[in-house]
Amino acid sequence: MNFTPLDKLKQTLDSYRPLPNAVVKNLNEDLILRWTYHSNAIEGNTLTLKETKVALEGITIGGKTMREHLEAINHRDAIFYIEELVKTGELLSEWIIKQIHQLILKTNDNKNAGIYRSVNVKITGAEHVPPDHLLVGEKMSGLIDWYKNVGSTLHPVEKAAYLHAEIVGIHPFIDGNGRTARLLMNLELMKTGFPPAVLPVERRLEYYESLDEALKEKNYTPFYRLVFEIVKAGFEPYWFALGIEPDR
Repeated sequence: MNFTPLDKLKQTLDSYRPLPNAVVKNLNEDLILRWTYHSNAIEGNTLTLKETKVALEGITIGGKTMREHLEAINHRDAIFYIEELVKTGELLSEWIIKQIHQLILKTNDNKNAGIYRSVNVKITGAEHVPPDHLLVGEKMSGLIDWYKNVGSTLHPVEKAAYLHAEIVGIHPFIDGNGRTARLLMNLELMKTGFPPAVLPVERRLEYYESLDEALKEKNYTPFYRLVFEIVKAGFEPYWFALGIEPDR
């Protein structure tokens, strides 16, 4: 797939960097809220966007479970962690993946947080069947090898999208695989100067279908197309903040 249009948008954004601190702060606050809301909503969290904002401010919302409140807080903390990883430029490892997952599940499921699954699982509604739990360690080690070798030769967006799909495919954890995969995708995008991509909950069905086709049929084109579109949309808040209309 041709990712050149995204490179051109990035070049435009790069020409305005470094962005004013006030702009960065405002964009980051908005991003954390939208990213947390949509990623959790995809997994069934019932907090609305406004309720997520309130939960992140430490206020308890009546009628909502403590689990849902913690999912919002945990996801925000995981974003903070990957922002630190971007700053340090640390190379991706299984340890980092486990740390991200540990943050996602902390308190809600400490027993399984950051721990590869020890049972076999199925992805609800998907044709793809994740590997036997005895193979998870081997599969994850192989994915890191791919990341260091083949991944380094790919366009950053393709690399990030493939990593996302493969984490979902291996399904290394009992729960939290989707959130972890989306965080990892954005970690890779942010490392190379692309804005994080927020997958809207409204595109959940398309997301699931394109992922299943990639994992079952090895046809990654629909998933890459979806990622292309959400990465492109990730630039829009910057254009609004900067008051510009770049060539699209």
